[in-house]
Amino acid sequence: MKFSITFKTLIFLLVLPLVLASCKGPDGKFKLPGGDARKTPADPKLRVQQNIREGKGIRFNDAFKQKGGVFDFASSNELWRASLDVIDFMPLSSVNYSGGIIITDWYSEKNSPNESIKISIRFLTNEIRSDALDIKIFSRKCIDTLVNCSVSNLSGNLSTEIKKEILKKAAKYKKQIVEENPDKDFVYPDTSGGVF
Repeated sequence: MKFSITFKTLIFLLVLPLVLASCKGPDGKFKLPGGDARKTPADPKLRVQQNIREGKGIRFNDAFKQKGGVFDFASSNELWRASLDVIDFMPLSSVNYSGGIIITDWYSEKNSPNESIKISIRFLTNEIRSDALDIKIFSRKCIDTLVNCSVSNLSGNLSTEIKKEILKKAAKYKKQIVEENPDKDFVYPDTSGGVF
Protein backbone atom coordinates (compact mmCIF):
# COMPACT_ATOMS: atom_id res chain seq x y z
CA MET A 1 0.00 0.00 0.00
CA LYS A 2 1.47 3.29 -1.08
CA PHE A 3 1.00 6.41 1.00
CA SER A 4 0.37 9.61 -0.83
CA ILE A 5 2.34 12.74 -0.14
CA THR A 6 -0.70 14.45 1.36
CA PHE A 7 -1.23 11.59 3.82
CA LYS A 8 2.44 11.75 4.91
CA THR A 9 2.18 15.52 5.32
CA LEU A 10 -0.96 15.16 7.41
CA ILE A 11 0.74 12.68 9.78
CA PHE A 12 3.76 14.98 10.07
CA LEU A 13 1.56 17.95 10.98
CA LEU A 14 -0.25 15.91 13.64
CA VAL A 15 3.01 14.70 15.27
CA LEU A 16 4.83 18.06 15.08
CA PRO A 17 2.87 19.74 17.93
CA LEU A 18 3.58 16.78 20.21
CA VAL A 19 7.30 17.04 19.55
CA LEU A 20 7.33 20.79 20.08
CA ALA A 21 5.29 20.51 23.28
CA SER A 22 7.97 18.28 24.76
CA CYS A 23 10.55 21.04 24.19
CA LYS A 24 8.95 23.41 26.70
CA GLY A 25 10.75 24.04 29.93
CA PRO A 26 9.18 24.19 33.41
CA ASP A 27 8.48 27.91 32.91
CA GLY A 28 6.42 27.18 29.76
CA LYS A 29 8.95 28.75 27.37
CA PHE A 30 10.21 26.93 24.32
CA LYS A 31 13.54 25.24 25.06
CA LEU A 32 15.65 22.92 22.93
CA PRO A 33 16.64 19.61 24.48
CA GLY A 34 19.98 19.56 26.26
CA GLY A 35 21.44 21.18 29.31
CA ASP A 36 22.72 24.64 29.97
CA ALA A 37 26.50 24.36 30.18
CA ARG A 38 26.67 27.33 32.55
CA LYS A 39 24.65 25.44 35.18
CA THR A 40 26.73 22.24 35.22
CA PRO A 41 29.97 21.94 37.19
CA ALA A 42 33.22 21.59 35.25
CA ASP A 43 34.54 18.86 37.55
CA PRO A 44 33.34 15.45 36.26
CA LYS A 45 32.88 14.00 39.76
CA LEU A 46 30.64 16.90 40.79
CA ARG A 47 28.75 16.64 37.49
CA VAL A 48 28.11 12.93 38.11
CA GLN A 49 26.85 13.66 41.63
CA GLN A 50 24.55 16.41 40.34
CA ASN A 51 23.14 14.16 37.61
CA ILE A 52 22.44 11.39 40.12
CA ARG A 53 20.73 13.87 42.49
CA GLU A 54 18.55 15.08 39.64
CA GLY A 55 17.73 11.54 38.52
CA LYS A 56 19.61 11.83 35.24
CA GLY A 57 22.08 9.03 35.84
CA ILE A 58 22.47 5.57 37.24
CA ARG A 59 24.97 4.04 39.63
CA PHE A 60 25.74 0.36 39.80
CA ASN A 61 27.27 0.42 43.32
CA ASP A 62 28.19 -3.19 44.15
CA ALA A 63 26.74 -4.82 41.04
CA PHE A 64 30.12 -5.55 39.44
CA LYS A 65 32.20 -6.21 42.55
CA GLN A 66 33.88 -9.58 42.85
CA LYS A 67 32.02 -12.10 44.92
CA GLY A 68 33.88 -14.22 47.45
CA GLY A 69 37.30 -13.39 48.88
CA VAL A 70 39.17 -10.21 48.25
CA PHE A 71 42.55 -10.73 46.63
CA ASP A 72 45.12 -8.11 45.69
CA PHE A 73 47.25 -9.97 43.15
CA ALA A 74 48.76 -6.86 41.63
CA SER A 75 52.08 -5.10 41.96
CA SER A 76 50.95 -3.75 45.34
CA ASN A 77 50.73 -7.29 46.76
CA GLU A 78 53.93 -8.21 48.59
CA LEU A 79 53.63 -11.98 47.97
CA TRP A 80 53.12 -11.46 44.26
CA ARG A 81 56.09 -9.10 43.94
CA ALA A 82 58.34 -11.35 46.03
CA SER A 83 57.42 -14.42 43.99
CA LEU A 84 58.26 -12.70 40.73
CA ASP A 85 61.55 -11.47 42.21
CA VAL A 86 62.58 -14.93 43.42
CA ILE A 87 61.91 -16.65 40.09
CA ASP A 88 62.98 -13.76 37.85
CA PHE A 89 65.76 -15.87 36.27
CA MET A 90 63.16 -18.22 34.75
CA PRO A 91 61.00 -17.49 31.70
CA LEU A 92 57.29 -17.25 32.49
CA SER A 93 54.75 -19.37 30.68
CA SER A 94 51.50 -18.20 32.32
CA VAL A 95 50.78 -15.42 34.79
CA ASN A 96 47.24 -14.78 36.02
CA TYR A 97 46.80 -11.99 38.57
CA SER A 98 43.12 -12.57 39.25
CA GLY A 99 43.49 -16.35 39.38
CA GLY A 100 46.54 -16.08 41.61
CA ILE A 101 48.92 -18.38 39.75
CA ILE A 102 52.37 -18.13 38.22
CA ILE A 103 53.69 -20.89 35.97
CA THR A 104 57.20 -20.77 34.58
CA ASP A 105 58.36 -22.25 31.33
CA TRP A 106 60.82 -25.15 31.29
CA TYR A 107 64.23 -23.98 32.47
CA SER A 108 67.55 -25.76 32.13
CA GLU A 109 71.10 -24.68 32.78
CA LYS A 110 73.68 -24.72 30.00
CA ASN A 111 75.65 -27.63 31.45
CA SER A 112 72.59 -29.95 31.48
CA PRO A 113 70.29 -29.16 28.52
CA ASN A 114 68.50 -32.54 28.75
CA GLU A 115 67.23 -31.82 32.27
CA SER A 116 64.87 -28.94 33.01
CA ILE A 117 62.46 -27.78 35.71
CA LYS A 118 59.16 -25.95 35.75
CA ILE A 119 57.69 -24.14 38.78
CA SER A 120 54.03 -23.54 39.58
CA ILE A 121 53.17 -21.04 42.33
CA ARG A 122 49.54 -20.87 43.42
CA PHE A 123 48.41 -18.12 45.83
CA LEU A 124 45.91 -19.43 48.36
CA THR A 125 45.57 -16.09 50.17
CA ASN A 126 47.05 -12.62 49.88
CA GLU A 127 48.28 -12.66 53.48
CA ILE A 128 51.96 -13.32 54.14
CA ARG A 129 51.74 -16.69 55.90
CA SER A 130 53.47 -20.03 55.56
CA ASP A 131 50.31 -21.62 54.12
CA ALA A 132 49.67 -18.82 51.62
CA LEU A 133 51.56 -20.49 48.78
CA ASP A 134 51.31 -23.85 47.07
CA ILE A 135 54.55 -24.43 45.17
CA LYS A 136 55.03 -27.38 42.85
CA ILE A 137 58.20 -28.15 40.95
CA PHE A 138 58.26 -30.47 37.96
CA SER A 139 61.32 -32.13 36.48
CA ARG A 140 61.73 -33.12 32.84
CA LYS A 141 64.47 -35.47 31.70
CA CYS A 142 64.93 -36.04 27.99
CA ILE A 143 66.90 -38.69 26.16
CA ASP A 144 68.52 -37.55 22.89
CA THR A 145 66.00 -34.83 21.91
CA LEU A 146 62.86 -33.22 23.33
CA VAL A 147 60.77 -36.03 21.81
CA ASN A 148 61.60 -38.74 24.34
CA CYS A 149 61.04 -37.04 27.72
CA SER A 150 59.73 -38.03 31.12
CA VAL A 151 58.09 -35.51 33.44
CA SER A 152 57.79 -36.03 37.19
CA ASN A 153 56.87 -34.06 40.30
CA LEU A 154 60.14 -33.08 41.96
CA SER A 155 60.16 -33.76 45.67
CA GLY A 156 62.72 -32.38 48.05
CA ASN A 157 63.70 -29.19 49.78
CA LEU A 158 63.71 -26.93 46.71
CA SER A 159 60.01 -25.97 46.97
CA THR A 160 60.42 -25.29 50.72
CA GLU A 161 63.49 -23.13 50.07
CA ILE A 162 61.68 -21.16 47.36
CA LYS A 163 58.68 -20.65 49.68
CA LYS A 164 60.99 -19.42 52.49
CA GLU A 165 62.74 -17.01 50.15
CA ILE A 166 59.41 -15.63 48.85
CA LEU A 167 58.06 -15.15 52.39
CA LYS A 168 61.26 -13.39 53.54
CA LYS A 169 61.15 -11.01 50.58
CA ALA A 170 57.43 -10.38 51.05
CA ALA A 171 58.02 -9.60 54.74
CA LYS A 172 60.70 -7.07 53.74
CA TYR A 173 58.27 -5.43 51.31
CA LYS A 174 55.59 -5.34 54.01
CA LYS A 175 58.03 -3.83 56.52
CA GLN A 176 58.94 -1.17 53.97
CA ILE A 177 55.27 -0.28 53.51
CA VAL A 178 54.73 -0.16 57.29
CA GLU A 179 57.68 2.21 57.71
CA GLU A 180 56.36 4.45 54.92
CA ASN A 181 52.83 4.50 56.45
CA PRO A 182 53.23 4.70 60.25
CA ASP A 183 49.59 5.71 60.83
CA LYS A 184 48.14 2.41 59.55
CA ASP A 185 47.72 -0.72 61.68
CA PHE A 186 49.55 -3.72 60.20
CA VAL A 187 49.91 -7.34 61.28
CA TYR A 188 53.40 -8.70 60.80
CA PRO A 189 53.58 -11.91 58.77
CA ASP A 190 54.82 -15.38 59.66
CA THR A 191 57.96 -15.95 57.56
CA SER A 192 58.91 -19.37 58.89
CA GLY A 193 57.85 -21.07 55.66
CA GLY A 194 56.10 -23.80 57.61
CA VAL A 195 59.40 -25.40 58.67
CA PHE A 196 60.58 -25.28 62.27
